[in-house]
Amino acid sequence: MRDVARVELGAQSYDVIVRYDRKPASGMAISLASGANALDTIKAVKARVEELRSNLPDTVKVVYPVDSSPFIELSIESVVHTLIEAVVLVFLVMLLFLQNWRATLIPTIAVPVVLLGTFAVLLAFGFSINVLTMFAMVLAIGLLVDDAIVVVENVERIMEEEGLSPAEATKKSMTQITGALVGIAAVLSTVFIPMAFFSGSAGAIYRQFSVTIVSAMAFSVLVAIVLSPSLCATLLKKHPENHDKNKGFFGWFNRTFNKGRDRYQKTTTHMAQRFKRYFVVYGLLVGGMAFIFSQLPGAFLPDEDQGRMMVLVSTPPGATAGRTLESIKQVEDYILEQEQDAVNGMFAVVGFSFAGQAQNAGMAFLNFNDWSVRDENNSAFAVMNRAFGAFSQIQDASAFPIVPPPIMELGNATGFDMQLVDRGGNGHEALMNARNQLLGMAAQNPKLAGVRPNGLSDVPQFKINIDSEKASALGLNLSEINNALQIAWGSSYVNDFIDKGRIKRVYMQADLPHRMTPEDLDKWFVRNSDGEMVAFNTFSTTEWVYGSPKLERFNGVSSVNIQGSAAEGISSGEAMAEMQKLVEQLPPGFAIEWSGLSYEEQEAGSQAPMLYALSILIVFLCLAALYESWSVPFAVMLVVPLGILGSVTAAFIFNLPNDVYLQVAFLTTVGLAAKNAILIVEFAKEQYENGEDLMTAVSNAASQRFRPILMTSMAFILGVTPLALASGAGAASQNAIGIAVMGGMFAATFLAIFFVPMFYVLVEKLFHREDK
Repeated sequence: MRDVARVELGAQSYDVIVRYDRKPASGMAISLASGANALDTIKAVKARVEELRSNLPDTVKVVYPVDSSPFIELSIESVVHTLIEAVVLVFLVMLLFLQNWRATLIPTIAVPVVLLGTFAVLLAFGFSINVLTMFAMVLAIGLLVDDAIVVVENVERIMEEEGLSPAEATKKSMTQITGALVGIAAVLSTVFIPMAFFSGSAGAIYRQFSVTIVSAMAFSVLVAIVLSPSLCATLLKKHPENHDKNKGFFGWFNRTFNKGRDRYQKTTTHMAQRFKRYFVVYGLLVGGMAFIFSQLPGAFLPDEDQGRMMVLVSTPPGATAGRTLESIKQVEDYILEQEQDAVNGMFAVVGFSFAGQAQNAGMAFLNFNDWSVRDENNSAFAVMNRAFGAFSQIQDASAFPIVPPPIMELGNATGFDMQLVDRGGNGHEALMNARNQLLGMAAQNPKLAGVRPNGLSDVPQFKINIDSEKASALGLNLSEINNALQIAWGSSYVNDFIDKGRIKRVYMQADLPHRMTPEDLDKWFVRNSDGEMVAFNTFSTTEWVYGSPKLERFNGVSSVNIQGSAAEGISSGEAMAEMQKLVEQLPPGFAIEWSGLSYEEQEAGSQAPMLYALSILIVFLCLAALYESWSVPFAVMLVVPLGILGSVTAAFIFNLPNDVYLQVAFLTTVGLAAKNAILIVEFAKEQYENGEDLMTAVSNAASQRFRPILMTSMAFILGVTPLALASGAGAASQNAIGIAVMGGMFAATFLAIFFVPMFYVLVEKLFHREDK
């Protein structure tokens, strides 16, 4: 069913088409005030509309063409499910390694305690429960149990090896690992602190991760030092003398694990004794990491299927609203007939689009079916790609389907957003020629898709040329001539009058039959200074020209806005680089300026090196303070590139761009790789300083710390697995951060820990050769 209505919006009126399937469209597009809650606001608006519905005429229908609340609700719900799944997986990992329900319960109790404290910090800082803070919570799940796991595992080891009671084993354990716990918390916290001080949209995203993870780590180490030892002394029981850990499934696991630990100990000892040749291997791995990192395309945020899409329609300049309406009907027929498996409803308007207000402009809003009933072939991006080909067959209009960006306040479409500016002052005609040349080159580029001007094309204009010398000779001035034109063809406010108790305005304007054609100008006269009436044709000439319906400026310079997107398999960063190359082929005087999401993408990319450098520097200083040495921290910091190697490799394999989420994943990997190294270096350093041989010290440290390292790493990996495997609403963002962090953690666990003993031996021999 199709309804056509006339809608007044300010001083403009538009033809509106509403077409329904059997189910009406739902939702409403609104703008939030600063600090407002999106879901609460939308619910309040809908409730108010329902109150007003009874007062509306029967012919008026309430239509919600755009609604962001389903995407928000499903995204939060998806992350909440991910959070629950992460807790369950972490619990199973702890049970597998600890093989004791009581011991497993202790780290599990730490989870709600730490999360409760983290929520309190978020409330104090004014943050809301949103997708970003929930992502940080999921990452924190794997991190916050690490400290409690280290405590419980070491207490269990001492009880088993030395036969001590739980209370005595807890006391001895805390004297051994308190320094490592503080060091781990310091590193994992400080690596995220610089993120909180960056500016721009990327800084706002970083800040929520930073505050969430730093507060979670602070509470985690506090719980591990205060609560976990108390629980160990209370809940754990001394193992009976006939206790046998080699029976059943756990027995098989223990035997397999012990074999792997022994091989790991032998391998690390072998590498530490031959550190020169293996340092060459390390250099090759770092070189490979740098190469893969350089191959990652750039982006700002992953594009999300938010369950809606828009179509921009533009007919030739001067086209009537009825002609535009016919083109929109063709768009409507295709969408609701060919894409009915994906699209639930459509709302279209004539006279308005993101390009501007004009009779030849139109726009359609598409509302998609729920994600649960759509597959990849019916995603917003799949529909958009098919629509490009279908809309190219519309002969009387240009129609461009666009998917809204992940942050609506930074633009109105995914892809790139640029301004072609006339820095050389070449003029409007040259600027339009350059624009057309650029669009032509972009259409031939296989890496670009849907490149379009986001503005109104030049339209025919009737130009009146005033001969100022003739006008002056006839006793006329330009202000009188302009007043006459304004009153005749526009209108002029004259006075007010009272009609039935209401004040109404009086406007003066030429009668309709005398202002319809260019020849009507000859009928008009202007009074000169002598009181004589002078005809317009005595001091003016007329001509038809093409001109812009509105003045467009960017930073005070004449410009035109051009938008587009990358072809399938190409990132927005690559598309921006291609557009930069094309602009360089234009005549001199024209340049490119980025706006919206593209500007934020460039800013985020330029800030990333500083962010990495600052985070690594702060981690190094924390380690230097922890070890009271400027050299020992190098044994930890040298491991970081190996963890990053895993992240960039995972990103490269799964075609993830170098965006904000990948940068968060890199920093998380830095902290986690350093954490594993700290556990080994702390024990090796303590034994070496107590008189052990250097090789014996690193060998024992590697053997003793292998179990907690593997257990905490597996807990974290399985904790973020639901992010990497997520689908549906908000899945792109979850996949982006989950896959990269998993790759980094795999490398930090199964590659980097082999090099840590070698790095410690190298540092001691280079810097402390005389100290011993």
